[in-house]
Amino acid sequence: MEGVSTRLSQLFVRTLREDPSDAEVSSHRLLVRAGYIRRQAPGIFSWLPLGLKVRRKIETVIREEMAAAGAQEVLFPALLPREPYEATGRWEEYGDGIFRLKDRKGADYLLAPTHEEVFTLLVKDLYNSYKDLPLSIYQIQDKYRDEARPRAGLLRGREFSMKDAYSFDYTDAGLDASYQAQRDAYERIFTRLGLEYVIVQADAGAMGGSRSEEFLHPTPIGEDTFVRSAGGYAANVEAFTTLVPVRDVDIATLPPAKVLPSPGTPTIQTLVDLANAEYPKPDGAWTAADTLKNVVLALTHVDGTREIVVVGLPGDRDVDMKRAEVAFAPAEVEAATEADFEKNPLIVKGYIGPWSALGPFLGEESATGIRYLLDPRVVDGTDWITGANEDEKHVFGLVAGRDFFGDGWVEVAAVRAGDPAPDGSGPVELARGMEIGHVFQLGRKYAEALDLKVLDENGKLVTVTMGSYGIGVTRILAAIAETTADDKGLLWPAEIAPFDVHVIAAGRDEAAFELAEKLVAQLEAAGKDVLYDDRPKLGPGVKFNDAELLGVPKIVIVGRGAAEGVVELWDRRSGERGDVPVAEALSALS
Repeated sequence: MEGVSTRLSQLFVRTLREDPSDAEVSSHRLLVRAGYIRRQAPGIFSWLPLGLKVRRKIETVIREEMAAAGAQEVLFPALLPREPYEATGRWEEYGDGIFRLKDRKGADYLLAPTHEEVFTLLVKDLYNSYKDLPLSIYQIQDKYRDEARPRAGLLRGREFSMKDAYSFDYTDAGLDASYQAQRDAYERIFTRLGLEYVIVQADAGAMGGSRSEEFLHPTPIGEDTFVRSAGGYAANVEAFTTLVPVRDVDIATLPPAKVLPSPGTPTIQTLVDLANAEYPKPDGAWTAADTLKNVVLALTHVDGTREIVVVGLPGDRDVDMKRAEVAFAPAEVEAATEADFEKNPLIVKGYIGPWSALGPFLGEESATGIRYLLDPRVVDGTDWITGANEDEKHVFGLVAGRDFFGDGWVEVAAVRAGDPAPDGSGPVELARGMEIGHVFQLGRKYAEALDLKVLDENGKLVTVTMGSYGIGVTRILAAIAETTADDKGLLWPAEIAPFDVHVIAAGRDEAAFELAEKLVAQLEAAGKDVLYDDRPKLGPGVKFNDAELLGVPKIVIVGRGAAEGVVELWDRRSGERGDVPVAEALSALS
């Protein structure tokens, strides 16, 4: 198969010497400067020929591995009606996160943020027997989410391309097999693309379902924090579960709690300082870990109602709002406002103590009606210094399970390096990562909501069980650009580079252009896709700068040695450069 060549003099591209003013990360800067993408609006980009070539090559890798995993390609519209999303409850759950619109007749539509519903309805429309299953189908399609703060170029946009695959089985064992096939395909895809990845346990979020794993690319610019242990445990911080401590103590033997004056101690640090000065600990010194911090959060539910909750957690921990968003989903979470405190005067700001509808606090039932939730570390038998629900007073020696109870437990405390992994594999370390893929076992959530059933071997209707598997195509492109670029410009892996070879006719010597033309023709005949810099009125410096910026890893410079049939081979990845006879260069590149 013959290759093709593209002349840079005719290519629709314009390289820039200056970084775009709104670029925050190197992939954004370089993709714009090299003429791969152009900004249209915040979080929305046009794709130019070079960008499309790389994007299509990534899609080719994905399509090949999807085919190897037994998945077939379909394509849905991006504009979808309200009804399927209303049936699953996600029309409301997505809140302001999606683009909604009406047609001229007033009917509601949305620009799809994801396509579970329509995949489910398509299979329901065509299949009705277990003999039709298992089935795996996928698409590569643009998605739309109304990001409040689009940033980092392609890494967090309002329009982005995804590969989303869905599996359909009628048994749980079948779902396990389909899930594993997709998971294995993801590992092959990221390996072929040269992207380092870590597979972590994840929260399913609005997608629902049971088993959920993210493929994260470790990078300092990643928007996700994940934890991992030397023993092999890995999880997104939102999915991390606290190892509950064992407290082997006879509560009856613990001394009674005491309410003591604590003027001027609205913060944990001021409380600890006063406790050590006025009420010394018999064995050592008081620390923030001895205190029970009570944090007031406001939840806005899908129906618009606002609920105040209080969370009790060790005083040396802060609330991680991302973990809180997962814990209280689909409600929106924020810190309580001054207006919230004014509406709830029984919450004594700075001196909040525990209460519960399930039991007394120091012999008194709570009159607040507010849910009181506990961090998993606050187990029965632990004793604390905490607010007395009275201005400038704290309680010392308040015992969980004796003096107060929670209305439940919640995982909202920030995870720290050194925390024990929940599987017992040792302490965890924290790292930053960028999500590049996500696999879910959705189970029967969407099939039940949309009544997707098939007849089993016994002629009985059974609900289909589903899996969902997403890869961010445009995000992967940006991640690769970010990972492989150097201080000169982009530097693509060979498999997805826009061209196999970049040939530069350097200087104004006619012999250089004649030899370059012949070399390009020979490379085409050898099946290579060639970018030929044939611009006649530009000096070598400009052409070399553009070559470094554009990122094709194999470069041939045809210049001063052209009359003798000598060219320079330049390997951008290794940095090696050297003169060779043109025949030798052709052999090496072929």
